[in-house]
Amino acid sequence: MEVFRFVDIYATKGIEYLIVIGFLAAFVFFTRYLALRGGESGTGRRAAESVEWFRVPGEFHYHQGHGWVKAGGEGVARVGLDDFAQKLVGRVDSIELPPAGSKLAQGEKGWVLRVGSRAIPMLSPLDGEVVAVNEDAVRSPEIVNEDPFGKGWLLKVRPERLAANRTNLLTGRLARRWTEEALHGLRLTMGGNLGPLYQDGGTTLPVHQNGGAAVTGIARALYGEGWETKVKEQFFTEGMG
Repeated sequence: MEVFRFVDIYATKGIEYLIVIGFLAAFVFFTRYLALRGGESGTGRRAAESVEWFRVPGEFHYHQGHGWVKAGGEGVARVGLDDFAQKLVGRVDSIELPPAGSKLAQGEKGWVLRVGSRAIPMLSPLDGEVVAVNEDAVRSPEIVNEDPFGKGWLLKVRPERLAANRTNLLTGRLARRWTEEALHGLRLTMGGNLGPLYQDGGTTLPVHQNGGAAVTGIARALYGEGWETKVKEQFFTEGMG
């Protein structure tokens, strides 16, 4: 006669449940750890280096005329314009750069952006001698809009007073705070709201309030035909040709 043996399924399932719960707890801990590491090295860092639509990478020093400096090897620094500048101006048609051997002075005219018939001078962020010009940016100025901190660099300069110049440059938290103030000024122009934005070839542009196509450059969208004067005010180059 076959004997029926009672098996306590709750006891055996309990062990399985404990194993599953332990596995899930370990999995949750591991995924949170990865998310934390990813936030520190990826999203978190990108957020820390941006002010809403404007990138402000932490390894650069910024002049309040919206030029940047990045020190390199052999006593040479790279110079360019920041993300705020290229988005404010919009698509650049050509760039006039000083030739190698030229002397730059911090706070004086460094180069000129041309947008159509408009000439927009920008200030040099440091004193020094130009040792190289980015010919790629001269031939293809759109790279200044697409990659202002990388391929869109403008000049290589041998600084003459880098330590002294840095006292007039901003980095890290101060640079982000300064960009926030510039953004606040744009918002005041629009009554507190810049409205929606969209990407056009690497340049972020505001959409017209009537829902139509955006115009090239934030300044033109905000100020219309008077945009050139407003940009020069932002760049501290009023009165420069």
